[in-house]
Amino acid sequence: MRTKTGIITAAKMQNTVTVTVHRAVMHPIYEKRYRVSKKFLADCAGQDLGVGDEVIITECRPLSKRKCFRVTEVLKRAARVTEMKTEEIEQTTKRDHRDAQYEKSPTKMASKASSVSPPQ
Repeated sequence: MRTKTGIITAAKMQNTVTVTVHRAVMHPIYEKRYRVSKKFLADCAGQDLGVGDEVIITECRPLSKRKCFRVTEVLKRAARVTEMKTEEIEQTTKRDHRDAQYEKSPTKMASKASSVSPPQ
């Protein structure tokens, strides 16, 4: 069985993801290495996968015209938008709470008022 390691570039289909696999190839004349990529469709039935996840795909029987691979293992998960939004919300609420405490403290307000000179 052939296995390949790649990154998910699209997850818009049902039970199917597009995995991009990169490999290095040597030019026959110039002997310089360059990068070649190829996209494979892989079955991900029942798994929660998203764009940016690094996965291992394994060859299997043809599941459709272009789909001949299955996702067997997730190596690294990418950050999800929902996780990022909850982190942003937590940071925003902490910042708002800290600003509210700063505005309520009388010593800080007195020092702010004394440092500002009246306009002339």
